[in-house]
Amino acid sequence: MAGKLMNAVQYSAYGGGPDGLQHVEVPVPTPKIDEVLLKVEAVSLNPFDWKVQKGMLRPLLPRKFPHIPASDLAGEVVEVGPKVKNFKAGDKVVAMGNVMNGGGLAEFAVTKESLTVARPPKVSAAEVVGLSIAGLTAHQAVTQVAGIKLDGSGQKANILITAASGGVGHYAVQLAKLGNAHVTATCGARNIQLVKSLGADEVLDYKTPDGAALRSLSGKKYDAVIHCATGIPWSTFEPNLSSNGKVIDITPGPSAFVTFALKKLTFSKKQLLPLFLIPKGENLHCLVNLVKEGKLKTVIDSKYPLAKARDAWAKSIDGHATGKIIVEP
Repeated sequence: MAGKLMNAVQYSAYGGGPDGLQHVEVPVPTPKIDEVLLKVEAVSLNPFDWKVQKGMLRPLLPRKFPHIPASDLAGEVVEVGPKVKNFKAGDKVVAMGNVMNGGGLAEFAVTKESLTVARPPKVSAAEVVGLSIAGLTAHQAVTQVAGIKLDGSGQKANILITAASGGVGHYAVQLAKLGNAHVTATCGARNIQLVKSLGADEVLDYKTPDGAALRSLSGKKYDAVIHCATGIPWSTFEPNLSSNGKVIDITPGPSAFVTFALKKLTFSKKQLLPLFLIPKGENLHCLVNLVKEGKLKTVIDSKYPLAKARDAWAKSIDGHATGKIIVEP
């Protein structure tokens, strides 16, 4: 593929939103020794992508301009680096690209072998592409921080999931139910039936008094909150937590770190824990297997061709997507 050109979408400065995206032709990337080159079949957008463009992680990201965003990928292997052992041209895979470098909104992209997983033959690219960031974040929050065992063998826990119809939230509901938890969820009124269909035991409209106060209708206190929304203060969570309850914040802002520090300093049993994704290939493999077995599904909000990437970007920024937004080059 060396020397060939591909279509891609990039931006060359901070800000600009959808209008800052440019359609360009750039060289197809060359895989390094431990990388695979994919012909991209599906890309999933995450809020992280437009937050980087907005400058919320400057000066760390992006590493350089112009920047091709997105790192949730599914596609077909077309070339492998010399040290790649487990994949060959023609293999169908799902992968998490390098978050620091992006590269997903393009016809071809490279990924590390360690974060690339084979895709079962009967599972489409769109069905698994959202697992990389949103699925792995939900998996880490549910299993490692909340301590829920997906085989249901652990102690039964009461879990609250905020923004349960969003990308991370809709996976978290399903994973927590696999682990035999009692799940209370919040979402907008239009998505209540959807979230119930994913397995939630109680669903609160976040605009009602009970929903705004995060009160379980059954009066249960929460052992863990997987907090996928924004703008809810600690004072709203605290009265609803069990004696050792913890709030797992997947999009922590400055106030979350202040609360985290205060709770540590005062030896509080109730904790706020900022979550940072540590992606692992074996966890992605676990999620893909759950999809294959019919135990986990991706709710797809909408699909766009690469030519309409600006529309997909605008939909993501709007913040009301149900499930995942997919771009198919």
